[in-house]
Amino acid sequence: MPMTPLDEKWLQRISCIEYAFQPIVNIHTGFCYGLEALLRNYEAAGFDSIGAFFDKAFEDRLLYRVDLMLREKALKKLSLLGWNRQIKLFFNLDNRVLDSENYRSGNTIELLSRYGLPRNALCFEISEKHEIHDPGEALRTLDVYRSQGFKIAVDDYGAGFAGLKLLYYAKPDFIKIDRFFISDISKDPNKRLFVSSIVNIAHLMGSVVIAEGVETRQEFFSCRDIGCDLIQGYFVAHPEIDICCLEHRYKAIEELGEKDRRNGSSEDKQLIDMEIEDIEPVECNCDIFDIFERFRSDQGVTFLPVVNDMDEPLGVICEDSLKQYVYSQFGTALLQNPAFGRTVSRFISRYPIADINTPAEKILEIYSRNDKLEGILIVENLKYRGFLSAHSLLKVLNEKNIAIARDQNPLSKLPGNTLIHEYVSQAIGDLESGYAFIYFDFDNFKPYNDKYGFRQGDRVILLFADMLKTRTQFPNRFAGHIGGDDFFMGVHGLPVERVLKNVLRIARQFQVDVESFYDPEAIRKGSITAENREGEQQTFPLLTVSAVILELPAGRKSRYSNEEISNIMARQKKIAKKSPEKISILCLTENSENHVKRYEGGLWAETGKRAS
Repeated sequence: MPMTPLDEKWLQRISCIEYAFQPIVNIHTGFCYGLEALLRNYEAAGFDSIGAFFDKAFEDRLLYRVDLMLREKALKKLSLLGWNRQIKLFFNLDNRVLDSENYRSGNTIELLSRYGLPRNALCFEISEKHEIHDPGEALRTLDVYRSQGFKIAVDDYGAGFAGLKLLYYAKPDFIKIDRFFISDISKDPNKRLFVSSIVNIAHLMGSVVIAEGVETRQEFFSCRDIGCDLIQGYFVAHPEIDICCLEHRYKAIEELGEKDRRNGSSEDKQLIDMEIEDIEPVECNCDIFDIFERFRSDQGVTFLPVVNDMDEPLGVICEDSLKQYVYSQFGTALLQNPAFGRTVSRFISRYPIADINTPAEKILEIYSRNDKLEGILIVENLKYRGFLSAHSLLKVLNEKNIAIARDQNPLSKLPGNTLIHEYVSQAIGDLESGYAFIYFDFDNFKPYNDKYGFRQGDRVILLFADMLKTRTQFPNRFAGHIGGDDFFMGVHGLPVERVLKNVLRIARQFQVDVESFYDPEAIRKGSITAENREGEQQTFPLLTVSAVILELPAGRKSRYSNEEISNIMARQKKIAKKSPEKISILCLTENSENHVKRYEGGLWAETGKRAS
């Protein structure tokens, strides 16, 4: 059916429309992977909203024609960027276009050719917010787009109607998680659970996850820890109408990745890099008989990764999938038939992928959800890097566990002084975020050890270590064992009042639970008799724990050294042991005179000089 031409009124409306581009960047490196085209100036076209603009086009039965003209606007602007062969345009597709009766294949290819853009430069975003009336026809249209080399993304995932059913049938290359689930994700465990589940499903399907609307540093770290691949939002950059403001790489994100690598998080990457197999991929448009030759010449290869002309993995082609043609009487003739097609695209199976910066445990999580997998495709900036087999993954995890064991306290299995030092170094260098350092020290532990023996003393240490472990099973907390009865906890991004409540709860629980390590007579008296440091008999209360809380507020100006922090903690330890609550809180804040504030008896008191 021929397309209805646009009248002068619609041509005028479209002439008012402008596009702003918002970067979509790699969460590990800051590399700009794509740009979302966001429609602007709809008010000048006479509409109150973008939805009203498209509703009117649909009502006039001109939606597909209008959409094609908008595609041309966006692609023309992309072509002016200059680095178009290395960038993807994410273009929002009104779902009703997929049901259009006047849809014709080939229009978009003509537009790309006109502006000198490759086919894989375009990704169509279909929104989950609007229901597709004819799923069968819509999916056939999406299959046509995919066969032409275009990528497919599900936009606003989690905000609409289709849910998992859309993922199952559409098999999208990208899943964009709706802003609702990203907002304040660092404070909402239910949102973390939801996003984590979607990330796991997406990676198992071979899809890439984009977190939409990332606006804060805390949201960024949460999305990265969960395993999102790409991010988009104000934390990276606002949408820009002026393409000169766009960058190849966003330094703020790149610097956060480099800081992590300096602090030791690159160890997994180095281990993975050593173990990945360099299996040479095949291109998606190669001849199927080239694949036969590869399998025949290398008997040890049972599958081959398939990439597009931008080196992005599309999946794998398995030797087993070709056997039905090899052993069939008419199989070879069928493959040679032009109507059937001699390219590998019909034989490609989607396969899980993981970025080379992904922690080994996350890769294991993907692998363990499908026992039929031989391994994982590894990418860097979403370009094929190699293949990590199950055997190699186990070697990586083993090497990592050995390295971790070297840095653990042998008794409690908590991180030891090396990892504590690394954590403190990273925190004191992060001036923009708020942290709290907590130092725990048992009261009257030496007399207990002398009376009941070191074996029983070790049991008390393990009791407290287990308590800390249960309190730090969150991404914003860290627990370590300095040695003996000295422990450390770090908390990121929580107000000091909440930290104080948590510490008080730990102290009270320890005081109650440790009673079971005494004999009935000591419990009745509430004390024991043992030798003091001078060798004299003395009465000592039952075990308690003292704590020093050192708060480093967000936005501080001064950078304290590890030595300064240690000295401050040592002085505050004496104060804590003498206080009724067995707790001392110190807040390092700077004003023009560089004062330090101390929390005493529920009030903040000026000390008058910097603690150093």
